[in-house]
Amino acid sequence: MKFIGIIPARYASTRFPGKPLADMAGKPMIQRVYEQVVDSVDKVCVATDDERIEAAVRAFGGNVVMTSDQHRSGTDRCFEAYQKVGEGFDIVINIQGDEPFIHPEQIETIKACFTDDTVQIATLVKPFAADADFERDLFNPNSPKVVVNRKGEAMYFSRSVIPYVRGKQYTEWLASQTFYKHIGMYAYRADVLAEITALPQSPLELAESLEQLRWLENGYKIKVGITEQETIGIDTPEDLAKAIKQLTVDN
Repeated sequence: MKFIGIIPARYASTRFPGKPLADMAGKPMIQRVYEQVVDSVDKVCVATDDERIEAAVRAFGGNVVMTSDQHRSGTDRCFEAYQKVGEGFDIVINIQGDEPFIHPEQIETIKACFTDDTVQIATLVKPFAADADFERDLFNPNSPKVVVNRKGEAMYFSRSVIPYVRGKQYTEWLASQTFYKHIGMYAYRADVLAEITALPQSPLELAESLEQLRWLENGYKIKVGITEQETIGIDTPEDLAKAIKQLTVDN
């Protein structure tokens, strides 16, 4: 199988305009993401709707393709990019453009899901630590949770805490039940990507604002790879400041 990693990147952002170009110790964020994954797939390409991002990627020698500014999601942008540059690739990996600390091992984990020929879509989860802060971490609606069946497939994603642990105090939940945090990386077989981007938005998707629920509602199965490595998403300038500190520590 041949894997292409596509990094959707748009300039417009309510909380952090121009985020992909934010400087991280001398390199734009999008370059940090690109360099983390380039050795783990057969090809990497940034998909953007902004000429400034296009120019920045070309400046560091990366692959980039211009896409429409009308896409509702990164998945839709990935499909347009695949149509333009993905000929000959079997699996498309949608890599978040605001996670410069993504681990190459996580790419390998999601790739390994496709050793099973029946897998249509794959994603990653990370178990919450038993000593995590349940209010800050488990009850954070910006950190979706996942329940997984015995076949390693996602049963449901929610911004709420799932499952509910009856008969125990909230403070006991993490010690008595494994909860999974969703890591927002997806991989799709190329034909499945074409199918799911043609689907209309679904009721559960609109309720939770989670596009993967559209796929589940329409009968697609999502294989789950488990990672123990944390990723650091950057949504605000404050997040960026913390990330730069982490970069300094790592180096």
